[in-house]
Amino acid sequence: MGIECRLKTTHSNFSLDVDLSISLKGITAIFGPSGSGKTTLLRALAGLEKNNGYLKVGDAIWESEKHFLPTHLRSIGYVFQEPSLFQHLSVRGNIEYGYKRSKISDQSVMEKAIELLQIDHLLNRKAAELSGGERQRVAIARALSSAPKILLMDEPLASLGEKHKKEILPFLELLHTELDIPIIYVTHSVDEVAYLADQLILLDGGKVSASGEIAEMLTRLDLTLSHGERAASLIQAIVGEYDENYKLTYIDFSGGRFTVPRKQLSKGDRVRIRIEARDVSLTIHQQSETSILNILPVIVDEIADEGDAQVLVKLRVGNDLLLSCITRKSAQQLDLKVGKKLYAQIKSVALLS
Repeated sequence: MGIECRLKTTHSNFSLDVDLSISLKGITAIFGPSGSGKTTLLRALAGLEKNNGYLKVGDAIWESEKHFLPTHLRSIGYVFQEPSLFQHLSVRGNIEYGYKRSKISDQSVMEKAIELLQIDHLLNRKAAELSGGERQRVAIARALSSAPKILLMDEPLASLGEKHKKEILPFLELLHTELDIPIIYVTHSVDEVAYLADQLILLDGGKVSASGEIAEMLTRLDLTLSHGERAASLIQAIVGEYDENYKLTYIDFSGGRFTVPRKQLSKGDRVRIRIEARDVSLTIHQQSETSILNILPVIVDEIADEGDAQVLVKLRVGNDLLLSCITRKSAQQLDLKVGKKLYAQIKSVALLS
């Protein structure tokens, strides 16, 4: 079961017209440039935008030709760009506001939100006394305290500086792993998408241009996400052994093993690895006299132009995909073609979680 969504809404200079399915598991990111309709879609899901369409969430119909479920009857939590806390209330008072409006009234949900977001020490402070990151954590706890079936988040990090963004991201990942609440997350940040998303919906001009699993979407050469300086692939992996002698951690995935400097991880932990295309070079033979530790056998899956001087190569490594950006001259010297077997030399591996 998921969300079936066929929605149309028109403003004076903008129209949203979408027909899509959204998973009710994990985090679905809605991504696109400013003006693409991301917030309008989120507001439509929340019932804040009147539209002509059909919306079914699980077994329940929220909108149809003759039916429109008002916002206060939709089991949602909504987190805005700005925290919008009640300044005259304490942190506890703000969170309890969400709890009191819940039809479920399960105090354990509120307590779990406080615990996960690590704000118990802030409960007696006034909202005005909090930092930007603290305010957003309180706003998320307030949204969760109503025990929603879906959490809607509209660019919750957009108003924060880099320091507070880095503070909040691990908490969002924790909500992802610890709570069985689907999250629909609007953003224009590729980094946030890579860190958090399980599924990705691309909007452009009020229409869905593409949607799918995050790892596949980031490596589709027909999409803009796979091009440019930040082009990267995403691989789900599991922490393996730890090398005490060299202080290294081995990370296992479908195509082999990555070696990274020691991290505070436990064997069996699931992690997400991001590899930028510019950090992947290609060679016909496996190199041995090199400082690069991560060398993997790959097969060329697709090749596309990347400007005048470079090409982008999509590679299959096990059941996963990898991107490499190399010069056109190198591609010619390697005689690159679909199906060719090579070795990928990976200079840098980023652990996102």
